[in-house]
Amino acid sequence: MKSIVVLSGKGGVGKSSITASLAVSFSKENKIVCADCDVDASNLSLLFALSEDKYVSWEKLSTNKIAIIDYEKCINCGKCLEICHFNAIKLKDEKRVVSEFGCEGCGACELICPVNAITLENIDNALIGYAKTNYGFKIASAQLQPGNSGSGKVVSKVRSNAKEIEKDADFLIIDSAAGIGCPVIASVTGTDYAVIVTEPTPSGFSDLKKAIEIVNHFKINKGIIINKYDVNPSFVSEIEKYAKENSIKIISKIPYDKNFVKAMVEMIPVIDFNKKYEILFDEIKKEILNELE
Repeated sequence: MKSIVVLSGKGGVGKSSITASLAVSFSKENKIVCADCDVDASNLSLLFALSEDKYVSWEKLSTNKIAIIDYEKCINCGKCLEICHFNAIKLKDEKRVVSEFGCEGCGACELICPVNAITLENIDNALIGYAKTNYGFKIASAQLQPGNSGSGKVVSKVRSNAKEIEKDADFLIIDSAAGIGCPVIASVTGTDYAVIVTEPTPSGFSDLKKAIEIVNHFKINKGIIINKYDVNPSFVSEIEKYAKENSIKIISKIPYDKNFVKAMVEMIPVIDFNKKYEILFDEIKKEILNELE
């Protein structure tokens, strides 16, 4: 199973829309499975009109821990409060209290407690499941619970879940979160090819370079898609120059088109919403397949 990750560095550049249509294009000739790895704000499933009631499974997931204080053992020495790097332990009514949403489960307080009054316990910090699209392929997804941490670990679980539900798939297509944090790193690690989506703006270009740094760190082959290229043609030249200097292939340039927004509103991939994009995304697929050979 070959893994293709779509990332952007910056939000709002059309990454999920492109991922959805790319998945439809790949599914025409190959068996695929998708992983929606933006667990803080999942969008890929929405583009396929997959509401929660359409999920085959939707289960609680624990990838994080929280510190629990046994007050019968606690001697109020204050060492846990002093060592907590996240300020998750506060003094309340002369007791040390752990904040549910502040604790990262690092275990420092457990180690330093002289009377073993602190233990780490698992918490359900996410929901995980999968659904089947109208195009025949499945999407593995998860939702991090509000206020909880551990999104990188949840992303890893989503990827493994995707491979488990379709063990004989030819391709795993991953829709990464925006940015360059833990969820993105967990999405990129161990993939075979990275599609980096950008737009011709200073912030888009800046975040493109940051995303490329991550991909380069993991020594992953990559290509660039410039979305909405015609809104700022002069800036496209800067991106093209940067790509040429760094031996990065620009695999496609997509024009600005309100059909992308209309397709999102209708919860249909733009490749199916407007058939003129079928040729474009089939060409993108061919470029990626050539790079994977």
